[in-house]
Amino acid sequence: MNVLVILINYRTPDLTLRALRAALAEFPRLPESRVALIDNGSGDDSAAVLSGALEREGLGDRVELIVSPENLGFAGGVNLALRPALAGPDPPRFVYLLNSDAIPAPGSIERLVRTLEERPGAAIAGSYIHGPDGVTHGTAFHFPSVASNFEEALGIGFVSRLLDRWVVSRPVPTETTRIDWLAGASMLIRREVFDAIGLYDENYFFYFEETDFCLRAARAGFTTWYGPESRVEHIGAASSGWKDFSKPRAAYWWDGRRWFYYKNHGLAYLWAANVAWVLGFLLGETRRRLIGRKGPFPPRFFRDFLRYNFSFRPLGRGFPRNA
Repeated sequence: MNVLVILINYRTPDLTLRALRAALAEFPRLPESRVALIDNGSGDDSAAVLSGALEREGLGDRVELIVSPENLGFAGGVNLALRPALAGPDPPRFVYLLNSDAIPAPGSIERLVRTLEERPGAAIAGSYIHGPDGVTHGTAFHFPSVASNFEEALGIGFVSRLLDRWVVSRPVPTETTRIDWLAGASMLIRREVFDAIGLYDENYFFYFEETDFCLRAARAGFTTWYGPESRVEHIGAASSGWKDFSKPRAAYWWDGRRWFYYKNHGLAYLWAANVAWVLGFLLGETRRRLIGRKGPFPPRFFRDFLRYNFSFRPLGRGFPRNA
């Protein structure tokens, strides 16, 4: 197999079919490729809608529909397709993760393949992402750290400039650039990465799983690249609603954050990151109130930060730590 496209649906079958058709349109450029379409425990009519569309459009020879009886989260949904594909007699050269609300422009997947093939050691590549309105989405990042927690919570421009090397969100590159990690809306991965570091860690339900995966890959000697010639339109958070800043952050976001620091850096580092964020927030919030400016956080963010991070809430979801 050349490329295995993994596309996960959760209660957005119409968007998912739109993304599927865009991916299939790339297949003339990518012979011997297939799609694993996952219905991730939607609990509605999604599986029937997807199955009916595949039958009507005669796509059964290129698309395998896998129906999960429960919502396994993003990492679990990806692994549901990866395990049999990697263990089978014809494993893919590349795995392409595409969000259900993302539409790759013609040639975009092929350009990611070229990005990896042209660079020794390059193992993960991601696209330039923009919204339906054409606005660029930030998708190139540094790994988060204690310093980045302080900078983010403080939110003071000159301090951010002083701590620039630790700021997580980076200016969007205009040329192919090596980065630490990228958002998983459109991500191509060499099979050798999975051979070396394993599958996605299912202790993450949703969010932080791609940060963790890119960090594990980097520690194994692989590099991650941002390729702006590959362009993808992305609605963003169609299944999760994460971008709605009128709502508190979901529990699985907090759990993923805690697990990332604990798993990759240890308990002391997790606590250091938490204390750095609280200190930065208190200093930044004092300044924001003095100048009459509202902080860039969803409702209850500080309260939830304390609730989820300074408690005895279990770490992870009980899966092996080295997944």
